[in-house]
Amino acid sequence: MVLLLTGLVLVAQATLPRGWLLTGTKPSEYEVGVDVDQKYQGHATAFLKSKSLNADGFGTLMQSIKAEQYLGRKVRLSGLVKSEEVLGWAGLWMRVDKEKSPVAFDNMENRAIKGTTGWQRYDVVLDVPTNATAISFGILLAGSGVVWLNGTKFDVVDADVPVTNTGEKVLPEKPINLDFAN
Repeated sequence: MVLLLTGLVLVAQATLPRGWLLTGTKPSEYEVGVDVDQKYQGHATAFLKSKSLNADGFGTLMQSIKAEQYLGRKVRLSGLVKSEEVLGWAGLWMRVDKEKSPVAFDNMENRAIKGTTGWQRYDVVLDVPTNATAISFGILLAGSGVVWLNGTKFDVVDADVPVTNTGEKVLPEKPINLDFAN
């Protein structure tokens, strides 16, 4: 929406959903807000959108909470995501910190949302160590495009629910392909 008042052009900015922040490596290249036209099951939807096709870095719609009530437990961030023309990648993400150091992290980069997709549910699951101090989470967009987020939940899950990205590579039982045969 553009308004012309006494020679000044004011561009109405979308407003942040209450409790959420816009951050990232280049937050000024992204906009966020609530899109009442992109409802899912009757609920308004948050969006994260690049301002140009040449968006550099990433933006994230996020929040941070104290870890105290989740210590020693496993937590899951889940949500329904829809994307349009994502030329880089997007994903839900969560990070568990001890003071200023991350101790657990998953940003879905290894199972990224790309291109144009319909509504799909995604999950990020992490362990919260007993010495954690904060948990941060949200949705990120690296590069250009737009993503919508709806049905967001943050909950404690059973210990048998696998974490979604341990950051560790699984080692094979024995050497593989020592003669380089394909």
